[in-house]
Order: sequence, then structure tokens, then C-alpha cells
Amino acid sequence: MENRKTINTFADLKTGWRSDIAAGFLVFLIALPLCLGIAVASGFPPMAGIISAIVGGLLVSRINGSSLTITGPAAGLIVVILTAVESLGQGDAMAGYRYTLAAIVVAGILQMVLGFYKAGRLAAFFPSSVVHGMLAAIGIIIVTKQLPVMAGVHIEGGGMLSGIAQLPHALTYFIPKIGLIALAGVAILIGWPQVQNPYLRKIPAPILVIASGMFLGKAFGLEHLQPEALFKAPEDLIIGGNLLVNIPDSLAASLVSPDFSKVASFAFWESVVTICLVGSLESLLSAAAVDKLDPEKRYSDLNRDLRAVGIGNTVSGMLGGLPMIAEIVRSSANIDAGAKSGWSNFFHGAFLLVFVLLFPHIIDTIPLASLAALLVYTGFRLASPEAFAKTLDVGKEQLALFVITIAGILATNLLAGVLIGIAAKLLIHLGSGVPLKNLLTISYRLDRKQADTCLIKISGSAIFSNFISLKSELATLPDGKIVIFDLTDAYLIDHTVMEFIDHYQDDYIARGGRCEIHGLETHEAYSEHELAARKRKIAES
Repeated sequence: MENRKTINTFADLKTGWRSDIAAGFLVFLIALPLCLGIAVASGFPPMAGIISAIVGGLLVSRINGSSLTITGPAAGLIVVILTAVESLGQGDAMAGYRYTLAAIVVAGILQMVLGFYKAGRLAAFFPSSVVHGMLAAIGIIIVTKQLPVMAGVHIEGGGMLSGIAQLPHALTYFIPKIGLIALAGVAILIGWPQVQNPYLRKIPAPILVIASGMFLGKAFGLEHLQPEALFKAPEDLIIGGNLLVNIPDSLAASLVSPDFSKVASFAFWESVVTICLVGSLESLLSAAAVDKLDPEKRYSDLNRDLRAVGIGNTVSGMLGGLPMIAEIVRSSANIDAGAKSGWSNFFHGAFLLVFVLLFPHIIDTIPLASLAALLVYTGFRLASPEAFAKTLDVGKEQLALFVITIAGILATNLLAGVLIGIAAKLLIHLGSGVPLKNLLTISYRLDRKQADTCLIKISGSAIFSNFISLKSELATLPDGKIVIFDLTDAYLIDHTVMEFIDHYQDDYIARGGRCEIHGLETHEAYSEHELAARKRKIAES
């Protein structure tokens, strides 16, 4: 059976346009408030998020390698962009914005190069626990940054750990009307999924959050609210200020060109590498996850996807927009809404473009507190107690890596924290008896002597840092055969590799083949989880 690749041609439009238009409209309703909130939280103008989603829909949907993914700005990049704006601007928000646009353009070019050289497989190099730790740390940072906005308070200066420490003190100076708007939004996000009526459930919760915020904002007169007369706050806090989304009169006025004058600085290239690394990793992981949800079992060309996102980021950065990724939440909603092809992504971008052209002044009545509520809810889901519990289920060493990565990111920055997590993972493997030479090199034999059977016999250790070469060879195996993994002689199989083999088995069977895993009975699992790391019971002589 031949794999069904994604196509996204005009033939797809002809056969599924009704479903794709309906799904695109639903995704547009979800994307509009999220794009605005992500942009504001990133230190960019609100329209920067809309520009990114428009480019992602109209351009990237036509050239990418995915069928059902929605491309646009994502909460996972908030921390990266905000850090770049602050470090490059050094107190000047507008200058930091334009310098960061330049970093986005260069990062996009780098993503194009990586896609051309088929670097999509490099996502396997990052251990699962480190990736999940990175996302949880991003969630914690988003919550820390947005809780004050929900209270109508802004904390000035200080690092992330300092910001966390200041939260209890800052929140005591909340503005009651702003807090009520934010709490109404959170209540909707928590309660709306419990609604049983199938017609009401079709209304996206984010739209209800924004609608309630606009209604309460109008009732409270937020455009004229002057809280300074009622509150005497410490000098390190700013009470009130701008409480509503502020956008230019037209889309054309929102277009801003990048400033490349800091291209020779270390901070600029640190921002480029971080935007490229985090954006590429999130996009590749999301695209792979969306493939598993596709009712037609199509699969994405991840290298083509990476090139397309790189092109989109380059164009978005040149126009004044945020970077984009293949976004999992909007993509899941797209599938649930019955999308048939990548044209739903195109229509979502088209609806956004039409809306901002025809109704720009609706946007500037949205309270920032409502957008903050959306982001705090998103951040909490990334760093919820359930995320810690799921990691512990896989094994105590996975929880340790998860926490080390979070602590590293909070204490330093995103890039350094991820590197700390990877270094910790390698040290754990060395402590488990993995030879130094085996950290980057895997020992395996692929036997294709029988016409219908491929036997992969692995010896030594199969870990995240040495599995890329085998993963690349597995991608070349034809469909419809019998693939057997023989792990009898493997000394150590880490969680990342166990997860990959399990996913590979499911995908290969879904494509009409047969895939078996032999030899796990000779290993002892680190926990009761079926994908826990395993070590051979009898040590090698």
C-alpha cells in the first residue's frame, strides 16, 4: 500500500470546499483572539499576530507539506519573542520590535536552509522529557507575565524568578473591574467544555471570552477608567495604563519593516537561533501529532513543512508579523470541524484578512484582561499538575529531567535551559553505563535478505542522541512489508526511542504493513509505563 501524501491542490478544493470553508471560519473565530493575545504578550503590536496568521493561511497553506495543520502564531513562542524584544531593545519597545522582526526574517531563512537539507529528522534529537519541560516552563512564564495583566497591574524590570517572587505583592493592587473581566473569561474557558448542547458547543470558547470582555468593558467604561486616583501603588508597579487593545486605523498602517542594524551583535544571533530552534521543534512536533488525528491517515512531508514555515516567517517578519508554527490546538479544532484539506488553513487566513479590513474598530474595544485570561488558561494547561504526573508515570528519571529543564529555563533562558536538560540526560545515560562512544553512535544491523521482511537488530544502547541515523534509514523502508525490531541485545533503550518505535509501529501498520517488536522481555522497565526506558536484565560480559 502506497502512503497517501498531502497534496492540497485545486482538486481538493473542488471536492471539499464546503467543509473547508466551514472549518476555516470556525478556526478564524478561535484564531482571532489568540493571535491578538499572543502578539500583546510577546511585546509586539496586536496586529502582528493577525499578520502572521494571514501569511500562514494565504501563503504557507499553498506550499507546505501538511493537509490539516493550521499555521500561525503560538503561545509557545511568546517567551522567545518577548525576550528578544527586551534584550535587543534595551528599554525601547519599538526599537526592540523592529530588531526582533529582523531576527525573525533571518530565522526564517535558516529554517528554509534546514528544510532544504532535510533537517526535519533532527526533532528526534531532543528528549521527550526535555521538550515537555520546555513547554511547561513556557507555560509558567506565560502565567507569570499575564496574571498581572488580568489584575490591571504591570511589573517593571527584574528576571523571571524575580517576577514570580513579586506576583503575590503585585496582585494585591488589582483593579476590581479588570479582575472581574478576567475572571469571567477564565470561568467561561473552564465551564464551556461542560456544556452538553451540541449547537452551543459549536461556539468557540475564546470568542465568548472576548464577547463577555467587550460587554463588561463597555459597561465599566474602560476607555475612560482612571484607577490612579483610587490606588497608591509602589513605584515598581504601574496601575492601569492602556486597558484595551490598541490598533492602527488600517492594516496598511500596521505594516512595519525590520531593522537589521544589530545583525553583528551576539544578542541578535542568540535570538535568531532560539526563534529557529523553538519554532522548528514545535512546528515539527505539532505536524506529526496532527497526522495522527487525520481521519484519512495522510502524512506530512516534514522537511517541506519546515521550508514552508521558514518562507512564511521571512515574509511575516518583513511585514511586521510574529513568527508562525504549525499550531496544534487550532489544527485539532480544524479536524473536529470536518476540514478536508489545507484549503481550510487558506480560508482561515482569508477570513482574518477580510475581518481586519472591514471591522478594525471592533478589535480596539477588546480588554487586554480578556486576552490575558486566554493566555493564562493556555499557560496553565502547558504546566498543569497533570503534566508533572504524566511525566512521573514514565519514570522518576524523566521527572528529574522535566524539572531540571524547567528550572534551567527559569533561571537562565529558553535556549540555555534546553541545553541544560539535554546535558543532564546525557549525564544520566553515562551514569547508567552507556559508553561515551555510544552517546552519538548507534550499533544496529538492517537485514533485508527476505523480500517481504526487514529485520532491524539493535545492540548496545538506543538513546535520543544516537537514534537519528536509524530513524533516517527507517524512513526509506517500503510500505506493505513486515518490519521487525529485535531489541534482545540492546543494553539500554531510553523513553524517547521507545516512544518513537511505538509511534513507528502504529504508523506502519496504518499504512498497510506489519510491525513487530521483539526482545523486550529481556529488559527491566524503569516504571510500569509501557513506554518507560528499559535496561537489559543481564549485564553485558
